[in-house]
Amino acid sequence: MSGMTEQAATGTPATGTPGIDVPDRRGRTGLDREGLDLTGNPRVRVEEVRLLTSNWYITRTTRLAFQHRDGHWSTEERETYDRGNGATVLLYDPTRRTVLLIRQFRYPAYVNGHPDGMLLEVPGGLLDDDAPEEAVRREAQEETGYRIGEVEHLFDVYMSPGSVTEKLYFYAASYDAAAEGASTRTDAGGGLAEEGEDIELVELGIDEALSRIGTDIVDAKTIMLLQWAALSGPFRR
Repeated sequence: MSGMTEQAATGTPATGTPGIDVPDRRGRTGLDREGLDLTGNPRVRVEEVRLLTSNWYITRTTRLAFQHRDGHWSTEERETYDRGNGATVLLYDPTRRTVLLIRQFRYPAYVNGHPDGMLLEVPGGLLDDDAPEEAVRREAQEETGYRIGEVEHLFDVYMSPGSVTEKLYFYAASYDAAAEGASTRTDAGGGLAEEGEDIELVELGIDEALSRIGTDIVDAKTIMLLQWAALSGPFRR
């Protein structure tokens, strides 16, 4: 019966709070203890963690004591959104000077002013239980259909550190639309239908991609990787 909730085992609802003392829909408990054992910063003492939601992702409110530079302490409250960490990759063809992007619907952008919510992005996704390099290979193949060969790890970035815990691992890899073997297209891509994904492949020249930053390309991770490619990557001058 290991790993089964009381409801799954007996058919009766489990008693307790999902995500705290009984498993939530992803089998997690103890989500109200995250951060209580942190000791890396002597100017921060985590005093209380309250779990607000644990549907697929996790929202918490944390009360902490913070010591300011002048020595006085204040009590602060921070709300954090935990969706796990992710990985992303820039696929580029150095010979043809092209990059391979994807276009997909993003409701949060749509509800916050984007005209149609259809964003041009580099491939990527959450790590789930994979290592970052494994995850980025998985996501690249699912979304573009390309099996990538050697990947270069570039940097790791906290994308919205004021409220979102996510750390994103950035990679780059070459692709060849014509060659056989590694880093070539093995299937149609397009994402996973069971996850509601409907992804279009978009190949652009690097100069055109750079010119569309701020107008047609407004996704942060994509802008960062395009600028890396132009400043110190395969398309640096």
